[in-house]
Amino acid sequence: MNSATYKTIELVVIFIIIPASFMFSYDPKLKFAIGILGLIYVVYILFKKEKIKINIVPDIKWKLFFRKVSINLIVIALITVVYMYMFDRSNLFVVVLNKPKMWLLFVCIYSVISVYPQELLYRTFFFKRYESLVKNDRLFIIFNAIMFSIAHLLFKNVLVMVLTFLGGVLFAITYKKTKSTLLVSIEHAIYGSWLFTVGLGEILGFPV
Repeated sequence: MNSATYKTIELVVIFIIIPASFMFSYDPKLKFAIGILGLIYVVYILFKKEKIKINIVPDIKWKLFFRKVSINLIVIALITVVYMYMFDRSNLFVVVLNKPKMWLLFVCIYSVISVYPQELLYRTFFFKRYESLVKNDRLFIIFNAIMFSIAHLLFKNVLVMVLTFLGGVLFAITYKKTKSTLLVSIEHAIYGSWLFTVGLGEILGFPV
């Protein structure tokens, strides 16, 4: 299970074939079953084979982390507000203004249930299993971001692919520096919640 050949096949199946298959129309129950089986496999490999330990409280300067995230968020906010104002003004802050309770509920659910499993798979698992296959750190970060973008093929939207690629780069850099699933999940939750807040949630499958 730890040979380069096995890991390469594993990567192709988990991060390319399965996400690409979700683009096609077939029984949602089967899609759900594939997702669950994949998650079970990933957890098994992480904890039984790789014997990884999750660092719940990372040894990092929290002020520096949140300063970095805040700066990134300001940039993201400015760009997305301008984009929404120019191209989709009717949906600018549409959910938070019209359905604040739903907005708050979904942000909480999304941050806890959706984000952490994504980061466990795309950062913790991905880095642990495949970092040794790509010797160049920058190239590996780009590669990881591409795989994260491919995971969103089911939305069939170019903007989604661009956003998730850029997000993937930011998340990969954070994980590379901190090796913390918690920190990268916090960052992911903040940026994702902002996209929902500004009005881009519909293209990402969020409720509107």
